[in-house]
Amino acid sequence: MSIEVTNIIKSFNEQPVLKDISLRVDTGELVALLGPSGCGKTTLLRVIAGLELPDSGRIMLHDEDVAKVQAGKRKVGFVFQHYALFRHMTVFENVAFGLRVRRGASRLAKGAIRQKVTKLLQLIQMENLADRYPHQLSGGQRQRVALVRALAVEPKILLLDEPFGSLDARVRQELRTWLRKLHDEIHLTGIFVTHDQEEALEVADRVVVMDQGKIEQVGTPQEVFHNPASEFVMTFLGNVNLFHGRVEDGKITLGQAGSATDTQIITRLFVRPHDFEVSRTPAADNFQAAILRINAAGPNVRLELKSRFNEEFAADISHELARSLNLNAGDTVYVKPRNVRVFPPNHKAD
Repeated sequence: MSIEVTNIIKSFNEQPVLKDISLRVDTGELVALLGPSGCGKTTLLRVIAGLELPDSGRIMLHDEDVAKVQAGKRKVGFVFQHYALFRHMTVFENVAFGLRVRRGASRLAKGAIRQKVTKLLQLIQMENLADRYPHQLSGGQRQRVALVRALAVEPKILLLDEPFGSLDARVRQELRTWLRKLHDEIHLTGIFVTHDQEEALEVADRVVVMDQGKIEQVGTPQEVFHNPASEFVMTFLGNVNLFHGRVEDGKITLGQAGSATDTQIITRLFVRPHDFEVSRTPAADNFQAAILRINAAGPNVRLELKSRFNEEFAADISHELARSLNLNAGDTVYVKPRNVRVFPPNHKAD
């Protein structure tokens, strides 16, 4: 089932939260709403679910306008950040709850419910924990139960609000991998809200980057990371260095620009830490920098540097290169930036 919202506007206490949002999610697609706290991503998710009503705009679920349809009738599964499991019910009964409260022709027999719940618990490898209560489970286990409880009623769409936000880093990583595999198996249309860039880039088919109630960019993880549409997207996704420099006849020069001539533009230049070449040898296309600190913990070596323009920045290099250069704090090196990004002056600045 596809999702399409058009010109959604929503305010709380006369404060605009969603400002003319339009977005389409194709059938079977898993999309991340990514942005800082207060950007409107959770409100957009709740509007799609029917938990909030928009001030104006259209919400289409598989080409049906549901803007005035109650949340319970939209066939949408919603998973909250804090599990919202029934504490007095076992794992089995939590998953079975939505099936037991069905009425009419959609109600299943007890045997059919047991069979379906057992199959779902097998899907999350928790069939041996069916008789446990939520307080007897880890955080990651509780969140898995919350996910399959939402799946039990066979929703057409699955919406997740910061599903792993309350978990520690290791458990989040495990559940991210699990969610991606689960989605690849069931191909359910899904949207999840997160402020974790790594989570969005790793799990989603497409990423919707939001800020201040607006969509800044929509694209694949590769597109939004490697081809950011604005300063905000560039700085929000991953680490980035900011330099001041000049652009003249299409040529970029890093460093304090001073006074620009008629043919020069003073601008802000962005370079990610992994987009530097570091050497011991000066050249026409690199510049001098001093090593302030070296952090070799992790997959790369992080160099904290200070340029000859007195701008501090970071560069990531391989352990092999660091060893070959025999680097130490206080050494002088020469760096060459690649993929320098410049954005039009009408984009937001710090």
